[in-house]
Amino acid sequence: MDRIELFRIFTRVVESASFTRAADTLGLPRSSVSAAVQTLETRLGTRLLHRTTRKVAPTQDGAAFYERCLRLIEDMDEAENLFRRSASDPTGRLRVDLPSRIGRLIVAPALPEFLTRYPGIDIDLGMTDRAVHLIEESVDCALRVGPLSDSGLIARPFGTLRLINVASPDYLERYGIPLVPSDLASHYAVNYASPSSGRVEDWEWIEGGEARTVAVPGRISVNSAEGSIACCLAGLGLIQIPAFDVVDHLKEGRLVEVMPGHSAAPMPMALLYPHRQHLSRRLQVFANWLEGLMREVITA
Repeated sequence: MDRIELFRIFTRVVESASFTRAADTLGLPRSSVSAAVQTLETRLGTRLLHRTTRKVAPTQDGAAFYERCLRLIEDMDEAENLFRRSASDPTGRLRVDLPSRIGRLIVAPALPEFLTRYPGIDIDLGMTDRAVHLIEESVDCALRVGPLSDSGLIARPFGTLRLINVASPDYLERYGIPLVPSDLASHYAVNYASPSSGRVEDWEWIEGGEARTVAVPGRISVNSAEGSIACCLAGLGLIQIPAFDVVDHLKEGRLVEVMPGHSAAPMPMALLYPHRQHLSRRLQVFANWLEGLMREVITA
C-alpha cells in the first residue's frame, strides 16, 4: 500500500471518527484500515489517534498530520488530473448537505445545469433540517440558515433570508387579522421546535431597531419547515417563514401575509466547510455556483 493510500485511509478514519465507518466507506476490511494507521504511526514514530470503544479522535500530532495529509492528497489528485482534463474542468464526488426546503425548491431544480457545466463532478445531496457533523459524517460542505455556533468550521456568508408572517385565509376568517404584536395574545401559532434542542422558538419582530420576542399560544408544534407550512395551510395558526418558502402559496391566495411592518430580522445564510486552505477545485466551483443561485432569493 503506497503512502498516499495510507494518507487517504488515515484521513477517512479521522473524518469518520471510527475504524468501522471508515472501512465501510472505503470498501476495505476493518483490519486493513487498522493496519494502515498502525503502519503510519510506526513510520512517523508517534501516536496519531486516541482509540476508545466508542470513538476515535486524533491526538495533537494526529490533528497536525491530518491537515498535512489533506494538502498532500489534494495536490496528488490535481497532479493526476492535470493531463486528463483542463484545470477548469474539475472532477470527483462532493457530499453536500442542505436545509430540506432550500434543497428541494431551489437547488435540486437547478442541479442539471451545474452537472452539465461540470460533467466530471458527482454529488451526494443530503437534505435535512438537522445539523450534520461535517467531519464525522464526511460531508464536504453544508448550507446553514440562522445563527452559527462556534464549531471551528469555516463559514462563507451567503447573505440573508427575509422572514415574513403568514396565515391561511380560513384561519384569519375565524380569528381575525393581527395588526400589531400585541394582538398575538388572542391568536395561535404553529410553534417551531428546534430539531436539535427541541426548544420552541418565540415569535420575533424588530421594533425600534431592537429584536423583541413573545411566546404565542399554540396547539401544535413542529420540527421542520415542511410541517410548519402544512399546518399553516390547514388553518392551525400563524407562522414566521422565509419568504421564498411560501411565494407560490401567497400568489395563489392559499396564504396571506400579516403584520408586514413587524417582521423578524432576516436570517443569515452561510456555507460551512472544514478547512479554509487547499479547498478542492470541485468544492470551489460548487460554492461559487451555489452562492450565485442563492442570490436570487437572499436580501443582502
